[in-house]
Amino acid sequence: MARTSPSSASSPRPTTARSGSRSPPTTAPPDAAPPRADGLDDEQLRRPMTPSGTNLPGLVKHPGGAEPGWFCEAFGRGTGPLPFDLEADETSDMRVEPHESTEDVLAYYARARAAADQVIGELDLDDLGKAWFGDAVSLRRVLIHMVTETTRHAGHMDILRELLDGAAGDHNRG
Repeated sequence: MARTSPSSASSPRPTTARSGSRSPPTTAPPDAAPPRADGLDDEQLRRPMTPSGTNLPGLVKHPGGAEPGWFCEAFGRGTGPLPFDLEADETSDMRVEPHESTEDVLAYYARARAAADQVIGELDLDDLGKAWFGDAVSLRRVLIHMVTETTRHAGHMDILRELLDGAAGDHNRG
């Protein structure tokens, strides 16, 4: 079961770095969800836009599991409970269920990002962890992977938003 993440260019997330070390970048991937959700009501946000049920909050929920997996689990930190069960349903992290509020999903992702940011701030780029599939991974490799996944899923968000109301892009061109 692959763990991946969305986010994109919006506002940088500052992180701390230890002095005297080969420190990680000063920013982690920013949050792409807010500009893609601007002006949408909860019904629009939650509307399934693909046969699997993917919606905009689902594309926020998904990295909520990926960031703790890639940053926390891989480097020996706890993650807390996940609000989905990939063993029971491998697409359960890509949609928001009726009992989940959009606000809860956003809060969950904010906690996941904060935990990932803490790990990024504590480790050096060459520090090694163990990925969910068993391979040794450096923080550098995880950061590159997550930036790639973040960009990919931000594009998915752009497509869903355009399908919802025709809005395109991540800023007001008007």
